[in-house]
Amino acid sequence: MTHEHTEQRESESTMRVELDEPKCVASGQCVVEAPDVFDQRDEDGVAVVLDPHPPEELYDEVSEAVAICPAAALRLVRE
Repeated sequence: MTHEHTEQRESESTMRVELDEPKCVASGQCVVEAPDVFDQRDEDGVAVVLDPHPPEELYDEVSEAVAICPAAALRLVRE
């Protein structure tokens, strides 16, 4: 993905995903629910946000991932 394309997608997105990494308990529920937005580090399983400004069509998956996080380590901000 080109930098120009990334900027365009970010400007179209009205949501931002935030991760409070120290809270993460590496359950992987976010990855199961929204694999296009979340992944886990191999070494410790802590979540990684792949796309902090996901497209609107992923809103349902992302909001569910945030809701089911057992450590409340994720936050979805509407911009």
